[in-house]
Amino acid sequence: MKKEIHPQYVECTVSCACGNSFVTTSNKPEMRIDICNACHPFFTGSEKIVDAAGRVEKFKRKYNLQ
Repeated sequence: MKKEIHPQYVECTVSCACGNSFVTTSNKPEMRIDICNACHPFFTGSEKIVDAAGRVEKFKRKYNLQ
């Protein structure tokens, strides 16, 4: 491997818009993100099915999934 072409890894503080922050390593000392595992609906269990014009019910009726 060639020397002095790879970025230097430093401790990185990641800050989310929800207020959560954690430390990891990166080539940047600080990162700001919009969504993290503390506020993402998939990880928090608050995931909702968005039903547009009754499509979920139509699918369930079509395939008898009650």
